[in-house]
Amino acid sequence: MPRKQLPIGIQTFSEIREEDYYYVDKTGFALRLIEAGKYYFLSRPRRFGKSLFLDTLAELFSGHQALFKGLEVDHQWDWSHTYPVIRLSFADGVLGDRAELDAKIGELLDENAARLQVEASSATLSGRFRHLIRALHDQSGERVVVLVDEYDKPILDNLRDPATARAMRDGLRNLYSVIKDSDAHIRFAFLTGVSKFSKVSLFSGLNNLFDLTVSPSYSGICGYTEADLDRVFAPELEGLDREQIRAWYNGYNWTGEAVYNPFDLLLLFRERIFHPWWFETGTPTFLVDLLTQRGFFTPRLERLQATEALLSAFDVEHISNEALLWQTGYLTFTGSRQMGARLQYSLGYPNLEVESSLNDALLKGLMGDPSIAEGAISRLYDVLLASDLDALRQHIQSLFDAIPHQWHDGHPIARYEGFYASVFYSHLAALGLDLAAEDASSHGRLDLRLRFNGQLWLFEFRVVEIEPEGQALQQIKDRGYADKYRAEGLPILLIGIEFSRERRSLVGFETEIIART
Repeated sequence: MPRKQLPIGIQTFSEIREEDYYYVDKTGFALRLIEAGKYYFLSRPRRFGKSLFLDTLAELFSGHQALFKGLEVDHQWDWSHTYPVIRLSFADGVLGDRAELDAKIGELLDENAARLQVEASSATLSGRFRHLIRALHDQSGERVVVLVDEYDKPILDNLRDPATARAMRDGLRNLYSVIKDSDAHIRFAFLTGVSKFSKVSLFSGLNNLFDLTVSPSYSGICGYTEADLDRVFAPELEGLDREQIRAWYNGYNWTGEAVYNPFDLLLLFRERIFHPWWFETGTPTFLVDLLTQRGFFTPRLERLQATEALLSAFDVEHISNEALLWQTGYLTFTGSRQMGARLQYSLGYPNLEVESSLNDALLKGLMGDPSIAEGAISRLYDVLLASDLDALRQHIQSLFDAIPHQWHDGHPIARYEGFYASVFYSHLAALGLDLAAEDASSHGRLDLRLRFNGQLWLFEFRVVEIEPEGQALQQIKDRGYADKYRAEGLPILLIGIEFSRERRSLVGFETEIIART
């Protein structure tokens, strides 16, 4: 199979097909959607191919058959019918207030009217949108296709300012309500974005909008599957460790088939090194700030539980930690169970890239000084590699002593009990090591288990008032946390760590080594 160009950052279907870039055929999904219904919504993280899928839909409805030669939809689509396509995208730029949003909507409506050669005027934006849809139907004799990309971006860009975010939400709701009111003139409508705002808050009235986000049949609608790698990208895989590719970039799942992050894979194939490409394109500053302000216990990131209702209850006035982490792609589904009438999901990191990079960002937020956190991570690795417990104690002491005192005073997070465990957990997790938080056994839950350098490290944390109490190490021993690991035949290091709430520093560090059996 010959090598082709890598479509990095290209969201235009015609360019990919005409210039012979690699293309993963998603037209089968498009065909099934069109045959099964009319109104759809899809939430996926940024850079997962939502815009390309919308562009594919636009070309399909426009009847550009040559672009689809050899694809799944080619001989199954009625190419004698074409449909007028309205395209609205809020992906470009940042809109700072309602006036800018209204101006943007006006520009988009004018662009569509000019491209499709119809007149659509009204005193209101919603009226112009409604007239545009009806004029196109009248002109062509075919009902209209409406495609909306990044429907939520004007809101998400302003979440730090709730009043502005609400104004953006109201302006968009006014626009989207036209889709419901124009049902007789619409053939198909598809809206995509990162977040999954509740229908009540943003799609009031559009109650027949089918949400594909957690539909098992459409889990692979964006992203690349294992089969896609073998079928499409086989020439690029030579010289790369498939298991390492999987560990770094696979694992995203929306209750169906797991997929790879497409942006990461394309950059890997070009650069031939493993790197957090996707994470670095958009540091989650708002997410980090919000989680630190709320005193989020970072070890919980490995295994959160959430109901479908909680994950869908996303709005300006209420954003749960679980919904925010899931919708932005920093956590993914790892399982589910039915509890009577309630469906509960398990959430966890999708892969090594997210686990390491997110915890690196969280550690910097928790410590208040990014440069201190950055330097501490490399020193920690050297300490662990040397298995030097005295150096580890000194390192932990230095880690917390380095946190600026004024940061302690100005942030309530530094006073909550899980702060110390969160800092140390994210400190380790940022290295991307084999780590398990709240590791369960028949005796209880160990705070932290690390498997590294041919050894097992078992950590227990306690917060005391002032003086060390010696309870952390004793708890590891009393509850037999090491028992489940003895059969592995590795040296086991038991480490009890105590922090003083009053002194805000390490006051107790006790260790015991269980030799290889």
